[in-house]
Amino acid sequence: MVLQTARRLGYISDGSVPKIPAQTAATLQLAFLLPAGTNAFINALHQQIETHAATRPDLSVKISHIEGFNPQTVAAHLVALKDQAAGVGLIAQDHRLVREAIRSLAQSGNQVLTLATDIQSVPRLAYVGIDNRQSGRLAGQLMGRLLPKNQPAKAALFAGSLAYRGHEEREMGFSHILREEFPHIQILELREIMDDRQRALAQTSALLNQHPDLAAIYNVGGGTSGNATELRARGLEHRVVFVCHEATETNKALLLDGTVDAVIDQNPHVEAREALNLLTAAARGQPYTYVPPRLQLVLRENLPDE
Repeated sequence: MVLQTARRLGYISDGSVPKIPAQTAATLQLAFLLPAGTNAFINALHQQIETHAATRPDLSVKISHIEGFNPQTVAAHLVALKDQAAGVGLIAQDHRLVREAIRSLAQSGNQVLTLATDIQSVPRLAYVGIDNRQSGRLAGQLMGRLLPKNQPAKAALFAGSLAYRGHEEREMGFSHILREEFPHIQILELREIMDDRQRALAQTSALLNQHPDLAAIYNVGGGTSGNATELRARGLEHRVVFVCHEATETNKALLLDGTVDAVIDQNPHVEAREALNLLTAAARGQPYTYVPPRLQLVLRENLPDE
């Protein structure tokens, strides 16, 4: 199935993946697979990978944006990279096809690491990202503190897709801490929006029609501006507690005008740097001490410079 998709995408024509010319000792070929779409964090990570790669003449880095919610497509792209890159970094769903493609790459000697959301039970080099379950608990604790104490309240939960382990872990952490410490907060049904702002807007509108007394929103992934647009249209931007992820330029503006109360950030600058360093060191058999990105709570009084 994966090989058939790779052929359809044009990576394979005669039953084998086209080989790239042999790499010189000075140049290392690396590849990154990132989800396509409107997710501002993904775009920021892309930019940071390019910025760091530009300072590394010893590296040749290719970044591809692909349909991240289609595991067959992701797996086909991974298969195609077997003879094209010594190291691969990716953001992808934790799906059997993706896991098998990663195992195939690792067996061929390619270095593979996951970014932002992990894929476990595979021979990956490392996971570069924050503790997503901890970030979900942080969101829940903050929401519980911001809402009136011991008064019943309704909270909405939005995710790109729970097929992303990171989104699932955030949802788990958030739900667990509310049950443990803030049982008066009712979590409404989860809405998956594929990190798309238009889906987020439509789903927020439908939710508010059904629950006009909504007290809070937690968006574990992208599409935050869609939630914000609908809150503003209804004059609810300063009434509904809103917690989201990633200190993008859009989310910084939402913090400044009070639509968003808090952002949980994972610093794409650090993730890009560490991913490049880890892949390079592993491909060349050199030691490297990983410096994980720090989970940061951003309010409008401590907006980061980058």
